[in-house]
Amino acid sequence: MSQIGYLAQRSLTRTLRQPAVVVSSMIFPLFLLAVNASGLSAATDLPDFPTDSYLTFALGLTFMQGALFATMGAGQAIAQDIQGGFFNRLQLTPLRGPALIVGQLSGVALQGAFQAVTYLLVGIAFGADLEAGIAGALLLLALAMLVAVAFGSLGLALGLRTGNGEAVQGAFPLLFVLLFLSSGALPRDLIANDWFQAITTVNPVSYIIEAFRSLLISGWDGEALALGFGCALAVLAAGTFAATAALRTRMART
Repeated sequence: MSQIGYLAQRSLTRTLRQPAVVVSSMIFPLFLLAVNASGLSAATDLPDFPTDSYLTFALGLTFMQGALFATMGAGQAIAQDIQGGFFNRLQLTPLRGPALIVGQLSGVALQGAFQAVTYLLVGIAFGADLEAGIAGALLLLALAMLVAVAFGSLGLALGLRTGNGEAVQGAFPLLFVLLFLSSGALPRDLIANDWFQAITTVNPVSYIIEAFRSLLISGWDGEALALGFGCALAVLAAGTFAATAALRTRMART
C-alpha cells in the first residue's frame, strides 16, 4: 500500500502539472457535443426516440469520449517513464508490479472524475436533463471514473508493451473507431442497417454509453446500468491482465 501511495501521488502530481493535456482532452469532446447536438437534433422526430433533447442523448457519448482520451494519457505516461529511464530506476527498488499499475492509473481516475464533472455541468447549463437526480449524478461520476480507469489500463498495457509514446498515439484512432461503431448517434433499435446494428450490439462501448444515457434520460434503469458497469469491469479485467503480462515482459527485458 505504501508503494501504491507513492506512485499514486506521483501520477496525480504529473496529471495536475499538465493542465494543457487535461483541458484539451475536455475541449474536443465538448466541441463534438455541440456539433452533434445542433446537427442531429432532427433525429428526435423519429418515432420512439427516447427523448426530445438530442443534447441529453449525445451527452452520454461525451463521457465515453473522455474515457478514450484517458487511454492515450496513461499509455504515454508510462512510455515516457520507459524512454526517460525512470522505469529502469524503479527496478532497483523493491517495487511490486500491481503497485505500479494501480499507482499509474490513479492519475487517470482523477482525470476521469474532473472530465465527468465538467461534462455534466456544461450539459446541464445548456439544457440537458438529469432524470436520476443528485444520486444519479454521483453514480454517473463513479461510472465515468471506472470507465476511464478501465480504458486507461488498455493504454497502460500498450505503453508497457511498446515503450513508445508515438505507438500509443498511433493506436488511439483505432480505439476511437469503437465510438463510431456504437449506439452513440442513434439508439440500437432505430438503426436501419442490419449489419451496423449487429456491430453495435456486440460492441461493449454501446452498453457503456447506454448506461450513462439511462441516468440522463430515463432515471434508474437497472438493466442498462448493470450492462454498462459489467462491460466496464470486463474491459478493466482485460486491460489489467494485458498490462500485468506486458509488465513482466518489460521487466524481464530490461
